[in-house]
Amino acid sequence: MISLPLFFYIEHMKKTFPLVFFLLCLASCDRFGNKDTKQENEKRIVCISKQYSEIIFALGAQKDIVAVDISSTYPPEIKKLPTVGYHRALSAEGVLAAKPTLILHDNNIGPEHVVKQLELLKIPMKVFPKGATLDSAKVLIKEIGAYFHKEQEATALCEKLDNDMSRVLEARKSYKDTVKVLVIHYGQANNVFLIMTKKSTAAKMIEWAGGEIAVDDEKGMKQLSAEVIAASNPDVILLTDFGFDKLGSVEKIKELPGIAGTKAAKNNHIFRVEEHDLVYLGPRTGENTLLLQKIIHPGGN
Repeated sequence: MISLPLFFYIEHMKKTFPLVFFLLCLASCDRFGNKDTKQENEKRIVCISKQYSEIIFALGAQKDIVAVDISSTYPPEIKKLPTVGYHRALSAEGVLAAKPTLILHDNNIGPEHVVKQLELLKIPMKVFPKGATLDSAKVLIKEIGAYFHKEQEATALCEKLDNDMSRVLEARKSYKDTVKVLVIHYGQANNVFLIMTKKSTAAKMIEWAGGEIAVDDEKGMKQLSAEVIAASNPDVILLTDFGFDKLGSVEKIKELPGIAGTKAAKNNHIFRVEEHDLVYLGPRTGENTLLLQKIIHPGGN
C-alpha cells in the first residue's frame, strides 16, 4: 500500500514530468542546436593595445571588440567596454572572463607567465607590424584595415594623416626658437612618476611641433628625480592626464621633486595632456601635434 505523501509525490511527477522533459530537451538544443552554433561562430575580440584600439575604432571595425586593456582610452566610447587589466600586469582570469575567441596585442603585454598561460590555452592571438614611425604607422593602419575588410577607410585615414602632418611641418618653419619640453607620465604599474626621454614617441611629436624634449636616456622613460629635472630646466612641462588628475592642480605638481625651480614652474607653463595623444602614433598624430604646437608656441612664432 502506497503512503499518502508518496502517492501525492507520484501524482505530482506524472503532471510535471512532461515539463521537465521539455526543459531538458531545450537545454540540449542550446548545446547542439542553432543557439550553440551561433555562439561558436561569434567573434569575441580582446584588444590589448591602445594603438590598435584607436585604429580599430577609427576604421569603424569595433563591432566584435568585447574588452580592452586599461590604457585603451580613446575614443571616449571605448570606456564603455570591460577592461582586462593593465597591459603589463595582466591576469589570465581577467582575460578569460571576456571569453575571447581572439586576442590582439602588440608584443608589449605581461607578465610573461600569464602570456604563457594564455598560449597554453591555445587562444588565437594576432600581432600586427610595429607602427613606431609615421611610415610604419600608416602600414599598421592599412594592415589592420585589411584584416577587418576596411581598406577604403584605412586609405582615407592615411591620407588625412599625411595632410595633417604637412600642416604641422609647414607651421614649424615659422618658429624662430626651440622650446625645451619636459613630459611627465604617471606609471600605473609601479605607481611612480616617469620622464619621457628623447627615445620616446612623445619626443618625435615634440620635435615635429618645434620643440625639444628635455631629457635624454637609453630608455624611452626614466624615473623622475630632482637632479634630472634641475639639469633639464624645461620651458614647458606636460603632464599626462592620469598623473595630472592624481595631483589635482598645478601647485601640487610644483611639489614634485625638482619641479619648483624650473622656468616652466616659475612661468606656470605646466599643462595637462592626454596620454593617448602622446605615447603612440596613429590616425590623429597630425591633429595631436598641431595641438602641441599651440601649447609650446602660443604666440605662433
